[in-house]
Amino acid sequence: MPVDDIGRVQERLTRVRSEIGKRIVGQSDVIERLLVCILCDGNALLESNPGLGKTTLVRTVAEVTDLSFSRIQNTPDLMPSDITGTEIIRESAQGREFVFEKGPVFANIVLADEINRATPKTQAALLEAMQERQVTAAGETYELPRPFFILATQNPIDQGGTYPLPEAQTDRFLMKILVDYPSEPEENDIVTRYTGGAPDPVVERVLSRDELQAAQRFVREMPIADDIRKRTVRLVRSTREEEMIEYGASPRASMGLVLAAKARAFLAGRSHVSWDDVTDMAPPILRHRILLDFRAEREGTTPDDVVKRLVAEL
Repeated sequence: MPVDDIGRVQERLTRVRSEIGKRIVGQSDVIERLLVCILCDGNALLESNPGLGKTTLVRTVAEVTDLSFSRIQNTPDLMPSDITGTEIIRESAQGREFVFEKGPVFANIVLADEINRATPKTQAALLEAMQERQVTAAGETYELPRPFFILATQNPIDQGGTYPLPEAQTDRFLMKILVDYPSEPEENDIVTRYTGGAPDPVVERVLSRDELQAAQRFVREMPIADDIRKRTVRLVRSTREEEMIEYGASPRASMGLVLAAKARAFLAGRSHVSWDDVTDMAPPILRHRILLDFRAEREGTTPDDVVKRLVAEL
């Protein structure tokens, strides 16, 4: 990609963040990590209490990047065919015929709301889409549109009637992004903005699909120094040797952490990766891929605590 094109796409990404800011107050880290995930062509798991604007955020990202959007509300009675689609009988000039009616997963950005309320069978239908970018129905395989992202949410405080995601599926999420409450000034801004009778802010499309896919290619091509790459791998491998961790992160985490560090550097307008990019991306990349032992949980240690300590020890 020519340097001029790279600079133009980086400038468009800066405008993307500005447009998102018209609707979303604060949450700059969440927005950055979500954009990093999209630049990496990865899926994200957003965890927060209800009412913090996750759906609005994801819908806004779709609007400013000209991507199609669909929302799936997961419930225990949701069937796999409700997500992937099903064959229906349709009348035609030649008579009746079976036609595949595509489900809501056929969109560029799919918001899977409260994914842990879906049954394991339904979660498995999403697994193929997340990993293979395709779905299989009635013996036929259908390609999903590109780019394609599953952005799933879960509520950490209400676990009644939920089905925890299996390790194989959580590992397919590039990041687990924690969405926290806004600060008091930000909450006052939110209340003022949305209770004053003014219409909802209108956002502009500032990044095309072609530009987004070009940015994804550049992120993968961005060079990274050998010492930073090797240090990143050592960080991930250290999760398998830490005594407080029962199960460490897989090589997929090493690849994801290097790629996320590249994407963060690209978002910042740089053409090289720094160690700060790696350490900033380490918690969202690793927190859902490590399983702490009983002692750590008893002491109130969180995965983020362990990751930060491992980073400091390198």
